[in-house]
Amino acid sequence: MKTEYIAKTYPKEETIQQHTDRLIENYNILKSIYPDLKVDWDILELACIYHDLGKMNRKFQEKIRGKRVKNEIPHGFLSIGFLDVYGLEKIFSEKKIKILVNSIAYHHERGFRFSEYDKFLEEEIMAMKEKAKDFKYDRAKNCFETLNIDILDYLDGSRVTEEDGQDVFYDYILVKGLLNRIDYAASAHEEVERENDFLENSLSNMMNNWKEKDEKASWNDLQKYMILNRDENIIAVAQTGMGKTEAGLLWIGNNKGFFTLPLKTAINAIYDRVRNDIVKDKVGERVGLLHSDAFSEYIKREDAEEDKLELEEVGLSQYHERTKQLTMPLTICTIDQLFDFIYRYKGFEPKLATLAYSKIIIDEIQMYSSDLIAYLVSGLLHITKLGGKFAILTATFPPFIGELLEKEGVKFKKPEPFIDKDESKIRHSIKVKDEMINADFIIENYNKNKVLVICNTVKKAQELYEEIKKKRPDLKQDVNLFHSSFIKRDRKDKEKAILDLGKKDNVEGYGIWICTQVAEASLDIDFDVLITELSDLNGLFQRMGRCYRGRPFDKEGYNCYVFTGGDEKCTGVGPVIDDKIFQFSKEALKNIDGKISEEEKINLINSIYTTKKLEETEYYKEIIDTLKYIKSLYTNEMDKSQAKKLFRNINSITVIPEDIFKKNKDKIENCKETINEKRKKGMTDKEVEDLKVRRAKARADLMDYTVSIPFYLVNRNNTEDFEINKYENVKIFKCNYDEDKGLTPIKELVKEEEVEEWNNIV
Repeated sequence: MKTEYIAKTYPKEETIQQHTDRLIENYNILKSIYPDLKVDWDILELACIYHDLGKMNRKFQEKIRGKRVKNEIPHGFLSIGFLDVYGLEKIFSEKKIKILVNSIAYHHERGFRFSEYDKFLEEEIMAMKEKAKDFKYDRAKNCFETLNIDILDYLDGSRVTEEDGQDVFYDYILVKGLLNRIDYAASAHEEVERENDFLENSLSNMMNNWKEKDEKASWNDLQKYMILNRDENIIAVAQTGMGKTEAGLLWIGNNKGFFTLPLKTAINAIYDRVRNDIVKDKVGERVGLLHSDAFSEYIKREDAEEDKLELEEVGLSQYHERTKQLTMPLTICTIDQLFDFIYRYKGFEPKLATLAYSKIIIDEIQMYSSDLIAYLVSGLLHITKLGGKFAILTATFPPFIGELLEKEGVKFKKPEPFIDKDESKIRHSIKVKDEMINADFIIENYNKNKVLVICNTVKKAQELYEEIKKKRPDLKQDVNLFHSSFIKRDRKDKEKAILDLGKKDNVEGYGIWICTQVAEASLDIDFDVLITELSDLNGLFQRMGRCYRGRPFDKEGYNCYVFTGGDEKCTGVGPVIDDKIFQFSKEALKNIDGKISEEEKINLINSIYTTKKLEETEYYKEIIDTLKYIKSLYTNEMDKSQAKKLFRNINSITVIPEDIFKKNKDKIENCKETINEKRKKGMTDKEVEDLKVRRAKARADLMDYTVSIPFYLVNRNNTEDFEINKYENVKIFKCNYDEDKGLTPIKELVKEEEVEEWNNIV
């Protein structure tokens, strides 16, 4: 009688044979869509066939049927015992066999020391050989007869790393990473990849629609360049309004693509635009949104009366899972969802293996901090060596980043900037004010128009907000504040309000918005006047992009006022903004007065942000130190959660302001209860889906009461824990909170040495 060996019980029970057949189906899908992928297809197929045979051991079969077992050896290590070492050696090199053995043994990351169990490993494998004689496996003929302990020599207690040579290491990343992708998809009863056979046609249809409105409509020079250079890595500088989104999508063409941006607000907007205006059909299997709040964004869109998310037969949780598993042809995402592989943590291979046959758009690179610049440089080096492609599309590009890439051996094309040289279309006129930014000047320049004020710190923004209301009580309804120290609920409301006012077609709207760098880039807003502190030249030009965004400034005078601090430094300079870069920028602005062209902006950026100019700055030193640190890491040295924290530069913590917690305690407790709802036995697929969505909604609702603050502000005296469950909690933070002003300190709780830290929140 045939023995039924179980591989999975969720979502449905299936045998090892059935599960492995699903892997082979996905292997064939991957191979048919990407036949030119530089992976050893024969080794990958063998890895798919043999990866789970070790589940035929007694302890695993008892465990999967609900019994408790002790001292279980991970099945991946047992699976390698089924490989025919002598047969393999006739076909493959030792290096190839080592890649195969390691890919199978470590296809699940376990805290398992091979050297401590090698004796027991041999005993388990020999026991399986006896018990598996009546098991017939079509794709692994005679595997039980050829079972041989000598295969363990290819593990030798160590894993494949860079020390085995770069070619072996990269070959291993592809085999193990794609085995993981294929295995995850098979377990979820999903396809490992969906072919991008739609994007070029979708973009063509969009152009045809434009031509119906304007027969002269056509792709511009930037967009044409991206089409002609689809097989190249590209760094393209293009002014605002040049259609960088369309250019990026045209470059991706009918290939697997990732479109990255630094801010979730901008990512959400691009995702909506792509699904509504470009792709339109079969969104659930074509376009995904990927960032830490993506599931709640999906839920919000499915619940919306207007702009409803249409997914046909796909459930929300299934759609989200597809996106997380990187199976979508086109994904709009943050870079932390992709580039954390640079830490080479345990289980990093699926991401890098996927990017090996993908095209990655990096937008708004100037927004990234020094550590993220280092991560990008390191990541692009690995991706391009494996065959992936990248395109950096940006309004300003600091040249030292290109110099860093070249130094690392990354090749790319850098065309001349795509800018409009027609002087009648100049958008900005600058007046430099060598003094501190002040409320009186803002009031003088407000005349029922749209005035955008950008400060370097939250404290300065709050001070200006209070001063304007005090000096002009009649403007209380016109002045608004937007910065990082609002809880998520209020921040979303403010984002919507500033976006509504800043719409290009909102010609009747007026008001003053005082912001921090949250409005510096990616927000599609168009204001009449910009009044800003100087941070650095790069940041200044990004801020100017929120004023006269797509229209020429054809008036006398100025529309951009830059306060450089006079004899003092602008707020944030030193603790947050590099002191030397600030001084370089201030010096560069001395001779600027009046209209400034896009070409002049680029020339100024190119004169300041060179390696030679920056190499003595703390900012540049941090980039170099981070690159050195990444290179010094040993592969598999850390786990994924450690890598996530490092990548996101976790110097912040999520808290609920005490006032907010007290006012909303019942709602927060209800959220907690829903989050902890358990899946019950016998639930239908629909009930399971509803539970997942319900939990996600509850978690999103709870997070709406939170705000992210610098970690150094938290201590035992000003926080207490609110336990969500035994695995997680959130801190209740003792502070003042106002929905108009945001978070401010309780003076009695702030020590003298902590005052400066509060003052430099950005």
